[in-house]
Amino acid sequence: MLKDSTMWYASWFDTPYYHILYKDRDHSEAREFMDKLTRYLSLEKGEKILDLACGKGRHSIYLNRLGYDVTGVDLSKNSIEYASQFENETLRFGIHDMCKPYSEKFSAVFNLFTSFGYFDNEEDNLNTIKAIKSNLNELGVGVIDFMNVDFVIANLVPEEQKEIGGISFKIKRYVESNYIFKEIRFTDKGEDFFFTERVKAITLEDFKSYFDKAGISFLDIFGNYQLQKFDKNTSPRLILLFTHRAFSIER
Repeated sequence: MLKDSTMWYASWFDTPYYHILYKDRDHSEAREFMDKLTRYLSLEKGEKILDLACGKGRHSIYLNRLGYDVTGVDLSKNSIEYASQFENETLRFGIHDMCKPYSEKFSAVFNLFTSFGYFDNEEDNLNTIKAIKSNLNELGVGVIDFMNVDFVIANLVPEEQKEIGGISFKIKRYVESNYIFKEIRFTDKGEDFFFTERVKAITLEDFKSYFDKAGISFLDIFGNYQLQKFDKNTSPRLILLFTHRAFSIER
């Protein structure tokens, strides 16, 4: 039986089973989101983008195909090893802890697909936002694509079973101590596995508090990948755009 490490995401994200369970993610939707987002931000070809917590690099690779100079970073060694096969002169990958500033400045820093709120230490949520701020150039824009926790909790599916790649994943979801938990159990090749995903239920008001403490300003808030208006009760996503306090939305 495999157990979680203290940093559950470090162990779970590094297994092949994580990628098997989530292999059916909508890549066309991800590409459409990147198209709309880069157009909205008026990012010009050749500008530098940091894909923070990039996983296997699906967003980074597509952004690079659109003509951007992209750096993808993640804590998962296995994911970065996989993504590195796609490197070129304007696409690179590296292992990095997103709680800490990266060594360069960027026109945009993207933190996508709920790659936030995993930390055991509450201060690391604020530290990550401060790190993103430090990695933005003077007119740079940060983007955090998080779940809308009000919508997610209201529509939580307590239990389900998924058959993927010959493996039966038994999934249990619940809310406890202001965290959303997903327990994942399955058997493969005669061995039992158990992993737990845990994400802090961070609301829009929580993010506003983080941003105020970090000294940065909202540019806009969207509720889905079509960049439609955010609604607390009906929007599946909470997509936050922000920049340095001294600058406005005009780029």
